[in-house]
Amino acid sequence: MPDKPKILVVNDDANSLFALTSLLGLWAEQESYEVLAARTGQEALRQVLMNDFAVILLDVNMPGMDGFETAEAIHARARSADIPIIFITAFLADELDRLKAYQHGAVDFLFTPVIPQILYAKISVFVALATKNEELKKQARELSLRTTELTASNGRLRREIAERQVAERENHAKDEFLAMLGHELRNPLSAISSAAALIGLPGVSVDGVQRAKKIIERQSRHLGRIVDDLLDLSRAMSGKILLDRAPVDLAALVAGTLETFRATGRSSGYDLAHDLAGGWVDGDATRLEQIASNLIDNALKYTPAGGRIEVRTWTEGEQVVLSVRDNGVGIAAELLPHVFDVFVQGASTLDRSQGGLGIGLSLVRRLADLHGGDIEADSKGPGAGSTFTLRLPRIAHQAPVVTPVVPVAGAKPSLLLIEDNEDGREMMTMMLGCYGYQVRAAADGLRGLDAVREFCPDLALVDIGLPGIDGYEVARRLRADPATRHIKLIALTGYGLADDLARVMAAGFDRHLVKPVGIEQLMDAIESSMQEPVIL
Repeated sequence: MPDKPKILVVNDDANSLFALTSLLGLWAEQESYEVLAARTGQEALRQVLMNDFAVILLDVNMPGMDGFETAEAIHARARSADIPIIFITAFLADELDRLKAYQHGAVDFLFTPVIPQILYAKISVFVALATKNEELKKQARELSLRTTELTASNGRLRREIAERQVAERENHAKDEFLAMLGHELRNPLSAISSAAALIGLPGVSVDGVQRAKKIIERQSRHLGRIVDDLLDLSRAMSGKILLDRAPVDLAALVAGTLETFRATGRSSGYDLAHDLAGGWVDGDATRLEQIASNLIDNALKYTPAGGRIEVRTWTEGEQVVLSVRDNGVGIAAELLPHVFDVFVQGASTLDRSQGGLGIGLSLVRRLADLHGGDIEADSKGPGAGSTFTLRLPRIAHQAPVVTPVVPVAGAKPSLLLIEDNEDGREMMTMMLGCYGYQVRAAADGLRGLDAVREFCPDLALVDIGLPGIDGYEVARRLRADPATRHIKLIALTGYGLADDLARVMAAGFDRHLVKPVGIEQLMDAIESSMQEPVIL
């Protein structure tokens, strides 16, 4: 409940003070106000410091601090400057006294003896004003609070609208990405399916079979690149990529990447120029090649056949710079700040001749960040081509370390393949047999352990995700048995994170290969494993 308005009576004469406060007390309950009293100007000031007053009845003639001085002191304080003061005097005030009183903030005069009806009329006005002012202040506070609440609600609504719009854009982009992913997966799968069916048709020529095999091989590599891009982007976004750092000459690495593009025919029909000046960086060669390959591949996607692509490397202060410039379709100004965002791509039509998922640039940015570098894009607009510039911290020139290759002597080792996927098991067994290896195969971990005891292979290729007991347990049991602990073990798995590698090696494997495994990679792993001591 709000406080009642207060009236202060200031008079040094005790009788006069009692008479006034008693008279005002007669109407206090009716008019709903409180009456306070003070004998001196100093006491009046203390009351003003502690309370707000609707009106002050102030005696003019007081010893020490008179009424005029008291009024001046009250109105000198900001909080009490607007309190109305009615001077009370026993003397008839002349014009000069009235002027002086008004100059000190008086609103009226009362002469003693005070006529009750006049006092009641004057006091009622100021009490009513004080009550109305308090109501207005209360309404102002409520309005201010409501305004604050509405402003906060409006801000929340704006943020929610903005977040919803961002979510809708992201969902739309993801929908487009999933449509593109379906398109990119179905194209090679359709080619592989058709080629496989062609091989089995009666009357197909030898040349037709060879062409079908090349199509299957090429499209399988394409599928592998799609899966690798998806996995690498997921790992990079979650911070799970660990770099295998070593001194790398960026110019030599880019030259090798360009040669791969030429050898595979991916750059045929383009004017692919290069100017590569040496520059050493501390980085992961595989990931740096991935950056260069994605930038070149991006230029090929968005440059019409016959266009020109320029690849340059140079040193600039403490940085090594890679630039890929094309004269292709260019990048619109509104898209330029977002070209490295996930699920954002330009010209996302399904008939792009080069294909792709549009996640390569997102992966490039994250790999550049991991290397302590940065990547930027520049374009003058649609039709004006684009330039992507990578900057990496430079290190001092490093002499290359040459590791001699020791040829494998003697008979080929006997192999055991433990793989639960029937098609994969059959194909790998046939391929290894074509390379002259003696191969046994088992469909699960327990059968694999039985085959080891019967066959005693030199090396076992073990899938990790086996039914019954998994590949880790197979390795642990083989290493725990003195009769089998000498067998070389290579893990085959679809998991390629650093934690997966650590778990594989902890179980006792000699090598860790991530599916799909190329035959050349498998041959190298088998040969190098047989040259090394067993990990016990």
